[in-house]
This record gives sequence, structure tokens and C-alpha cells, in this order.
Amino acid sequence: MRVLLDIVLLVVGFVLLIKSAELFVNASVEIAKRLKIPNLVIGLTVVAMGTSAPELMISVSAAIGGSGDLAVANVVGSNIFNLIFIVGFCSLLYPIGVNLKEIARDYWVSVAAAVFLIVIVIVFHDTIPRFGALALLAGFVVYMITLVRHTMKNKVEGDGDEQGSAKQKPLALSIFLALLGAAVIVLGGHLTVSSAVSIAQAAGVTERVIGLTIVAMGTSLPELVTTIIACRKKEGEFAVGFIVGSNIFNIMFVLGMAGIITPLAVESGALFDLAVLIAGSLLFLVFACTGKRVSRIEGLALTMVYAGYMAFVLLL
Repeated sequence: MRVLLDIVLLVVGFVLLIKSAELFVNASVEIAKRLKIPNLVIGLTVVAMGTSAPELMISVSAAIGGSGDLAVANVVGSNIFNLIFIVGFCSLLYPIGVNLKEIARDYWVSVAAAVFLIVIVIVFHDTIPRFGALALLAGFVVYMITLVRHTMKNKVEGDGDEQGSAKQKPLALSIFLALLGAAVIVLGGHLTVSSAVSIAQAAGVTERVIGLTIVAMGTSLPELVTTIIACRKKEGEFAVGFIVGSNIFNIMFVLGMAGIITPLAVESGALFDLAVLIAGSLLFLVFACTGKRVSRIEGLALTMVYAGYMAFVLLL
């Protein structure tokens, strides 16, 4: 009876995610146009943080409960899912355009964050201490300040740009809809993850595997649904922006917050997962450089890489 209830909650979570993600993307793009802020920046900030709310909730809860492995596996697994599977799968549906000039700074910040995390885990012997978590949070604050300054500078220089469509919604309404969408995304993510974890535990799956698979995929469902909708609306730059932004937010802010609560002890296997994340980041860069977009063939390659990684994790 309990398993049946979890399945129902899983379906409800999926429905909430799909509907709220569409509302969130529409409202966020509208806000970007009204404030003359580039869609890329909105993706890197508001949308990235909104869709990463489930990761924050799960990792902080895991840290409080003393499950550091689950907190780290959730973040690293989500980032791998975001960059390799979501980009790959969505490129199969709608080839994603990539503006390398605009995304370069943020892309390398996401790679540097993953490298820094590897260094912390090695130096502190499979532990993320409070000092390391504080360093991640400090880096995130510096990144956000730099991003805001850059945005404001470009906004001043671009004051003569086109104002956009005359049929725009009132700004207050767009902000309300964006907040409503984000709130429902969190609810949908919570229902999806909690029910999926319950089902997995009933099947006897280990905590690390749950973190890298069920939990990581579940908390990344908002990114998946939002990316599909954004690409369908031909907002590929927006989609890439918030995926990179989400990955930055996950490592620097989510793990920073979780590590401040309590030092996070992780398995040595986390180093392999981080290496996969960095390798996937470099593969994405190679594909983006070939034609300033990720084609369907390249999307298929990324999807197969993720399938191979999942098979490896599950077999071990």
C-alpha cells in the first residue's frame, strides 16, 4: 500500500514540475525583457537558483541528518545529470545554440569549482571541512558580485537597445508568476524525490547509489523540464546559461551551506564522480566549439556517455 502511494506521489510530482517549470521560464524571460537584462544572466541567477532549490533542500537535510555522502552525491550527481544528460537529451530534440563568448566566464567558474572540490576532498582525506565549505560560499559571493557588476555595466551601455514587445505583462505580475513557479517547482521536486527515495529504499539500494541516481535525477527534474521548454521556445542560450549557473550554485552554495552545518564525510568514489563531471564539462566545450551549438549527433554522444556512467555506478 505504501509503495502504491509513493508511485502516486511520484506522478503528482512530475505533473507539478512540468507545469511550474513552464510558468517559471515564461515569467523569467518576461522579466529579462522588461528590465533589459540578458536572458543568459537571468538563467545564471534567478532560474538557476530556483531550479536548484530541491538540491539545496535535500543536501542541507542530509547534512543535518549526518549523511554527508548523500549530500555530496546529490550535488555531484545532479551536476553530471545537468551537463551531460540534460544537454545531450535536449540536443536530440532541439539542437542547442551556445554563445561561447558570453558563457566563457561562467563555464570556467563551474569547472574551477569542481576542481577545487576535488582538491578539498584529497587534501582533507575524503572530507569537506567547514573551512572548505566557507571557501566555497565566499567564492560564490565573489562570483555573484562580479556577475551583477558586469550586468549593470552592460545594461548602462545598452540603454538604447530595443524595448521589446508592446504586449508584455506588467512587471509585478511577471515577478509574482516567477515566484509562484519556483515555489511549485520546490513542492514538485520534494514530492518526486521523497517518493522515489522511499521506493528505492524499499528495494534495498545503498545511500551512495540513491544519491547519484534517484535523488540526483529527481532533484534535477526541474532543470530537465525547464531546459526542454526553453529549447522548444528557441531560448537555447537561456537554457545553457541556467544549467551552468545551476551547477555553480550546486557546488559553491549548496555544498557550502551543507558543509557549514557539519563537515561532510564522503566516499573516495566521489573523486571519480567529480572527474566524470570535469571530463563531461570539457566534452561539452569541444562540442560547443565545433559549430557554436550542440548538434543532435553530439547530443546522442553525451546521452550515451551518461548511460555508460550510470551503468558503471550501478554495476559497482
